[in-house]
Amino acid sequence: MTHAHPTPEQPLKIGTRGSPLALAQAYETRHRLMAAHGLPEAAFEIMVIKTTGDDRTLIDADRPLKEIGNKGLFTKEIEEAMVAGRIDIAVHSMKDMPTVQPEGLTLGCYLPREDTRDAFVSHKAQGIADLPSGAVVGSSSLRRRAQLLNKRPDLKVVEFRGNVQTRLKKLQDGVADCTFLAMAGLNRLGMSDIATGGIEPEDMLPAIAQGAIGIEWRIADTATAELLSPLHDTPTGQRLAAERAFLAALDGSCETPIAGLALVEGDEIWLRGEILRPDGSQKLATEGRAPVADGAALGRELAEELRGRAPAGFFDWL
Repeated sequence: MTHAHPTPEQPLKIGTRGSPLALAQAYETRHRLMAAHGLPEAAFEIMVIKTTGDDRTLIDADRPLKEIGNKGLFTKEIEEAMVAGRIDIAVHSMKDMPTVQPEGLTLGCYLPREDTRDAFVSHKAQGIADLPSGAVVGSSSLRRRAQLLNKRPDLKVVEFRGNVQTRLKKLQDGVADCTFLAMAGLNRLGMSDIATGGIEPEDMLPAIAQGAIGIEWRIADTATAELLSPLHDTPTGQRLAAERAFLAALDGSCETPIAGLALVEGDEIWLRGEILRPDGSQKLATEGRAPVADGAALGRELAEELRGRAPAGFFDWL
């Protein structure tokens, strides 16, 4: 796009995955753009792009995600469409995003962050502590699995994939006694009543960038950059800079149990992070504070500290 504002004749093309949550995030982005610029809905076109992570033949096989691909699983095809000029912007769940963008693309607009907590969802228990020994937990997240087994090695964790709706049906069908979802996703879908309760970060540190929506565009497309600038939430950007630097320095991919959460408190940023062995047998945690402007440096510093503390073989996960 080269013109300053999109019009119904030349709409801004918004790329997204097709899941109900991804669409809710794309609609929120469109709504915020309409409000910021006084534009009609017709000035935007939402384009659903199927990603490798949405390929049911691969996903329904319940193979571990790391066998199919890693962090680019839900983003690669969308980014290819943008490089090719078929879409103008892409709306992403930031916890799915690799820490490096393809050449020519940039990521620098973050919507205000939602609740970062994990939600505990169960018809049988009120929380992790209430689960009887040997209870079956459904989760496809290596982080949640490792954190849970670290706390409760007596639980049985089974592979549990699919969008929010698919997972809730599996729970209803008795495939597991409980599962975990991101509170942010439930809130955005208007389904927060599904959560039996929210899990505080002290009990289960969330995934890096959980609850954050990022918007990506072509670096050369300055008109779109200007269009997006009123949408950017600075504190969310500051928190993600610290968290994603921590992740990048640990070389985190989908097969790495890593958790982290940054909070802005006054002019300081407080970052907590942890790494775990996939079986939950060992957890290394750290935290630190720095001036907000030094958030990324703090993330790198804490990652290096954990690397230094990790015994030989700790990172031999693959």
